[in-house]
Amino acid sequence: MTAEPTVTPFAALHHRPGEPLLLPNAWDHASAAALAARGFPAIGTTSLAVAAAAGLRDGDGATREHTLRLALTLGSEPYLLSVDAEDGYSEDPGEVAALAHELRAVGAAGVNLEDGLGPRDRHAAKIAAVKAAVPGLFVNARTDTYWSGDGDERDTLRRLDAYQEAGADAVFVPGLTDPGRIAALVRHLDVPLNILYSPTGPTVARLADLGVRRVSLGSLLYRRALGAAVAAMAAVAAGGTPEGATPSYGEVQALSGAPHFQ
Repeated sequence: MTAEPTVTPFAALHHRPGEPLLLPNAWDHASAAALAARGFPAIGTTSLAVAAAAGLRDGDGATREHTLRLALTLGSEPYLLSVDAEDGYSEDPGEVAALAHELRAVGAAGVNLEDGLGPRDRHAAKIAAVKAAVPGLFVNARTDTYWSGDGDERDTLRRLDAYQEAGADAVFVPGLTDPGRIAALVRHLDVPLNILYSPTGPTVARLADLGVRRVSLGSLLYRRALGAAVAAMAAVAAGGTPEGATPSYGEVQALSGAPHFQ
């Protein structure tokens, strides 16, 4: 049995000084295909969209099978796929490792695992279990200290240190937008730092200057799509015309790669 390479193509995208991986997050085959067609080499999924599409709440651990189905749909496509798997849908590191093995088997190149502000030792154990079971799967370890916590710097550092020591390939701190704190984290870490893009935060170019190696869009594109749909309907109801780009029926059909009819 041939061992997986230490540096995978997906991992390599995180090690280009001054050129962070800009990772758009899709929610179905069409959105992923449309983004890939614009030249993005890697596509992530967004757990909020997976949950919302099923009428479930994000972060409740109820979308394991939905996430696997989406990964199965997207994993065989030519782009590199990173899957948002919440906290791994279990507190048992062995079960999280089993999920990671399933994701890798359907073609995922990476997985995003969040701590939800739970015990850092437990999250570190999940990371270690995943890397032991599937060494070639890129693990992006997320802490929620800024997303749903109070942004405690000492707690953030303790968590990130534990996660990178457990084998995380990168660490993710959504909600952090302060340039000074971002730069300090980059200097502190031995692995790439992932930051969530915010329309009110630093630009991608500024994040690159700060040393950030991955910039994720999270649920932003999905939420924008929902907003555009509601705005379009409101415009039609008011007797107007929807604004913004509208792909044609044929263009959307073509994203499936299968024959279609007008």
